[in-house]
Amino acid sequence: MTSQEHLTLTLPTFGVQRNLRDQITQTLRAAVISGELRPGVVYSAPSLATQFGVSATPVREAMLDLVKEGLIDTVRNKGFRVTEPSEKDLDDLSELRALIEVPTVRRLAETGVAPAVIAELRPLATGIEHAAAEHDLIAHVATDMQFHLRLLEQAGNPHLVETVRSLRSRSRIYGLRGLADRDELIPSSHEHAELLDLIEARDADGAEALMSRHIRHVRGIWAE
Repeated sequence: MTSQEHLTLTLPTFGVQRNLRDQITQTLRAAVISGELRPGVVYSAPSLATQFGVSATPVREAMLDLVKEGLIDTVRNKGFRVTEPSEKDLDDLSELRALIEVPTVRRLAETGVAPAVIAELRPLATGIEHAAAEHDLIAHVATDMQFHLRLLEQAGNPHLVETVRSLRSRSRIYGLRGLADRDELIPSSHEHAELLDLIEARDADGAEALMSRHIRHVRGIWAE
């Protein structure tokens, strides 16, 4: 099945981008995770490029990046199709995220995060809240990814960050559009600013509990 007429894709600004291809990759990745690009539908690079207002080349390159990540498959002479993980896959991804992210956030709260980094993360937390209020799912997912990866970078382990990036990229947040339309994303969007407050206050127990709840909440959305 090929159907792209209901899509409205733009290139929002998520911060400093290295190049157009990176920005398109980030946007398409967020569109897959959020469910805006749907499993079973074949999307062509030229059609997506028209919506972005760019040439097909960087879009095709970005989609090939997502093929390597396992988010989409190539469809010969047609384009690309979004892969669909099983419920077991999503449970496993959620479990792995909890095993890595929860203790890491606790350790960051115990050891402290530089005030300059906290200040850098505050606008991202605000951006997540704004995206939730505006029902902008792609910006919401992309900014959420940027926030959490930048925070985890403070642990000083690039392998950990890349592992979490992969786990998050392979996730799907089914039901996100319905939650956004009912304004139910707004309460969870506030958790990011709250997490920064807890880390800044060196409240390790509070930060650990919030991060654990945050991941369980996201898996609850997947399961809807």
